[in-house]
Amino acid sequence: MFDLAIIGGGPAGYVAAERAGAKGLGVVLFEKRELGGVCLNEGCIPTKTLLYSAKVYDTAVHGDKYGISAKEVSFDFGKIVDRKNKVVRKLVAGVGAKMKAGKVTVVKGAATIQGRSAAGVELACNGERYLAANLLVCTGSEAFVPPIPGLKEAGDVVLTNREILALTEQPKRLVIIGGGVIGMEFASFFNSLGTEVTVVEMLPEILGGLDPEISAMLRDIYAKRGVRFNLSCRVTEVKGSEVIFTTQEGAAASATGDKILVSVGRRPVTGGFGLEALGVELNKGGIKVDSKLRTNVPNVYAAGDVTGFSLLAHTASREGEVVVNNLTGRPDTMRYNAIPGVVYTNPEVAGVGLTEEAAKLQGVAYRVAKLPMAYAGRFVAENEGGTGLCKVLVGERYGEVLGVHMLGNPSSEMLYGACMAIEQEMTLREMQEVVFPHPTVSEIFKEAIFEL
Repeated sequence: MFDLAIIGGGPAGYVAAERAGAKGLGVVLFEKRELGGVCLNEGCIPTKTLLYSAKVYDTAVHGDKYGISAKEVSFDFGKIVDRKNKVVRKLVAGVGAKMKAGKVTVVKGAATIQGRSAAGVELACNGERYLAANLLVCTGSEAFVPPIPGLKEAGDVVLTNREILALTEQPKRLVIIGGGVIGMEFASFFNSLGTEVTVVEMLPEILGGLDPEISAMLRDIYAKRGVRFNLSCRVTEVKGSEVIFTTQEGAAASATGDKILVSVGRRPVTGGFGLEALGVELNKGGIKVDSKLRTNVPNVYAAGDVTGFSLLAHTASREGEVVVNNLTGRPDTMRYNAIPGVVYTNPEVAGVGLTEEAAKLQGVAYRVAKLPMAYAGRFVAENEGGTGLCKVLVGERYGEVLGVHMLGNPSSEMLYGACMAIEQEMTLREMQEVVFPHPTVSEIFKEAIFEL
């Protein structure tokens, strides 16, 4: 008998298991593939490892801008991939060590829910039966592959985020269906290495949901680097290695690639493990939960992508923590007003809180300040000729920070300050009184606030 059974060892599952184990709960964690889930094995970590290699290569190629010249700069695609695999193995092993330290029972296999009795939730895996007082479902999400005619027939030409990470040879031409976060990160990586990249996006701008002004700036940067963008275009068919689409004007067009990456979004995994045996309620394809991540079934919780709300690893981890906190006597609720989003292109895009468009839709009165990243001395020193922008939104009435959106390196490492400001409802005056380290690019945040 376990206090908590967890299905899925991704960011929601393994973090919840670690926290629960540390608090003395008896935990069993089921994972059918590898600990770390999609994020660690097929998403966040491997892609960022590849992107860093591309960034190092970019820096070396353009070193003359900083007074550094190399006679010859080259890369080895195989070694880049090997390093990615090494990093993943190391971090997966690290998660395993955390489970061991927390005395978590890890079962490698596909768990299925058998039902629920007065004693608890009953599960089966690898021919064994398990009983737990509480169940946390963290089965994550999977790549959504739209029913485009000819897509299945194209065979191994067509890739999702999983297959493209398994490539051992660099494609000369890559067509990306979908200009969201995943699509743009792979566009960045392969463009840096010299692959001819074409992006076909159904929306009028890339990175839908992020600040449109910053998205357009990033698109302009990559267009100048040779990435071809086809916006407001709907893919109608795939013929072998050719992607056929309709333009905004209604004309037929096409793009051909050695590989075709489909990155049009992800969907929660709610089937195949017996969820229906409990009568758990679904909502828009995901498991319906409240602010404490409780489902409609007592003692059954869900966290991470499977809820279909915020398909981000850091959201999932926090949701897992909320579940464990409530199970161990610490009342806690999940808040989504300060969930950061990052695109690890070069330059990076990072944002948290309301965009101007969201504020207008919600009827929130706001003021906005915009400053080029070049206002920060450190940015100028490290980004020769670089383009960047910092945008800060504050409430009109109270002056509280509502949103911060940035383009420029290292936006991802600066964003946590904005997250804390929004989470703590800090005002302009309070932010102005904070001492920022100098010289850092993060000073741009404070500089922008003084413009309001």
